[in-house]
Amino acid sequence: MAAIVVYHDWDNDLPDCISAIAPTVDELVVIANLASARRPDLPANGRLLVNDRPVGFSANVNKGVAATSAPLVVVVNPDAVAQPGAVPSLVEFAVEHARAGIVGPQLRYPDGEWQPSRRRFPTVVGTVIRRTPLRSVLKKERWQRGHYLLDERPEAPVEADWMLGGFLLLRREMLDELGGFDEGFRLYGEDIDLGYRAARAGWERWYVPDAVVQHNYHAVIDRRFFTRRTWWHFRGMLRFVRKHPERLTALW
Repeated sequence: MAAIVVYHDWDNDLPDCISAIAPTVDELVVIANLASARRPDLPANGRLLVNDRPVGFSANVNKGVAATSAPLVVVVNPDAVAQPGAVPSLVEFAVEHARAGIVGPQLRYPDGEWQPSRRRFPTVVGTVIRRTPLRSVLKKERWQRGHYLLDERPEAPVEADWMLGGFLLLRREMLDELGGFDEGFRLYGEDIDLGYRAARAGWERWYVPDAVVQHNYHAVIDRRFFTRRTWWHFRGMLRFVRKHPERLTALW
């Protein structure tokens, strides 16, 4: 079992993230995307890789996967802290389901509130409304409830279209078959793209709510318009549509 933690600059949750994940894996790779970033303390099974220049999240994950050898790999954001038993639950499920290429936990905010990480593949109209000022004048709840599956709180494992990439267990066999994450995505959309390509290749994506991870999700693009991250998000969505033009038929 391997884990990859990618951080750009220092994150105050990073030490807790590393402390929680390290005892549950054999290989731990931590990637500092900024050469000037503060270095974390690592356990005996940890390795630190430092980039000469910043690259996108997908490129960093692919780098981490290449630096490990385990058949199952957990990709972890620095603001995600696995709760006791979370990783073993995900591993057990993956071992019992040979076609499970992506297995995601239940995410919760630091205050314990449930976080909607299991989601539907995006639609054209829904994406435009959620990611533009239109959400301020239209009933955004209509376009969020279905996409974020807000009315569903499964208590047992259930299949998913895709899951938020803050904490995911991935099967190396699937990554090898698909060619890993698409490095053309800088920060947003790579998890949707991986889930979509996995689905088309016959790999299952499962949400396992017994595995709980605390995720201090900042969701900058949900709170502010027209930031640099907003541009990255739109660029990611445009790349997704160019790669998968059939999704343009999913208007609603």
